[in-house]
Amino acid sequence: MSQRFESLVAREARVFLPVVKRLPVVLVEGRGARVRDVDGREYVDLTGGWGVTAIGHSHPALVAAIAEQAGRLMQTTNLFYTLPQLDLAERLLAVVPDALTRAFFVSSGAEAMDGALKLAHRATGRTKFVSTTQSFHGRTLGALGIIGQEKHRVPYQRMVQEGCFVPFGDLDAAARAVDADTAAFVVEPIQGEGGVHVAPAGYLAGLRERTRAAGALLILDEIQTGIGRTGRWLALEHEPLPDGSGPVVPDIVTLGKGLGGGFPIAGFLCTEDVAKTVSLGDHGGTYAGNPLACAAADTVLRVIAEDGLVARAAELGARTLGRLHAFAAEHPERAGEVRGRGLLLGMELRDLDAAATLSQRAVARGVLVNVTAGNVLRLFPALNIPEHELSGALETVLDLIAG
Repeated sequence: MSQRFESLVAREARVFLPVVKRLPVVLVEGRGARVRDVDGREYVDLTGGWGVTAIGHSHPALVAAIAEQAGRLMQTTNLFYTLPQLDLAERLLAVVPDALTRAFFVSSGAEAMDGALKLAHRATGRTKFVSTTQSFHGRTLGALGIIGQEKHRVPYQRMVQEGCFVPFGDLDAAARAVDADTAAFVVEPIQGEGGVHVAPAGYLAGLRERTRAAGALLILDEIQTGIGRTGRWLALEHEPLPDGSGPVVPDIVTLGKGLGGGFPIAGFLCTEDVAKTVSLGDHGGTYAGNPLACAAADTVLRVIAEDGLVARAAELGARTLGRLHAFAAEHPERAGEVRGRGLLLGMELRDLDAAATLSQRAVARGVLVNVTAGNVLRLFPALNIPEHELSGALETVLDLIAG
């Protein structure tokens, strides 16, 4: 490591709350799918800033939109109408199922989930929430209550209203848990943090049927899977209704990550029936609908649409998934199940010790990559990553796994 790197690490050690384990890189610049560190070394980014940089780092259109809006109006209160919030709401609602008619924007995915939980309580008058084991929904006190990972929830158990947890994909267990006391069932169409587990066919449709029968709501957490990540604008579009009339539509959808392309913004959408249950003052936030954030997100959606990135995610993701399947077949002693959709992909690693060091070893080879759930290689790069950069970086990572 360089003296400059060591100096920066020492400076941070004196001031930063030590709740994050860092990789040995100080990043200073990003362009497209590549980032550069303080010593001038480049890396191909297969993490996409945790799936956030949907159109790549510092996309020129996004940079220009942020600069233009920053020179016009960065912040006001939500007592006033603003054009960026209106433009974003109209553009977003135009690409999701028609039954989702209302939008509210906040700053982070966890805030969006808290808002969705409040909305479900207001709509039903109930307080029980059901979610799935190994799920991840955010780290605020509200979201912690429905996180299906004990390592995140248990340290704060005395402070949160804990939900009911059932195995992901188990419709019978879900049916038993959803009852007359249930406000909502909360689920990710694909568990990202939990190991890239894809909901089995019929699961979301079954949840829709059971929640409706019980008078409960269905909340889909699309914070990681939304905004084109899985090859559809929303991952729920992969799940048709039994009669084929359209996709399964929940009562509430939460969005975040890729929505702002790197600028902090998230939100939740709901149906008109749910919207009718709220009253003035039921929710809010100082930065809710922030003009600068909304202008950024509106540009991200426009770029994704104009550049055909939703379809590209499906096509490039399918080819990448095929390469992972081939690798797992060639190296069964190193790799197990391969899962995912679009450009949210995962592969189980057999060697836990090797999995624990893979991200750091990949850094040394010029690739940023993530291992989640202890042993799952997770890929969620920019939707517009050049294919040669994705395939080249992936081969570097697979070489490390093969040993």
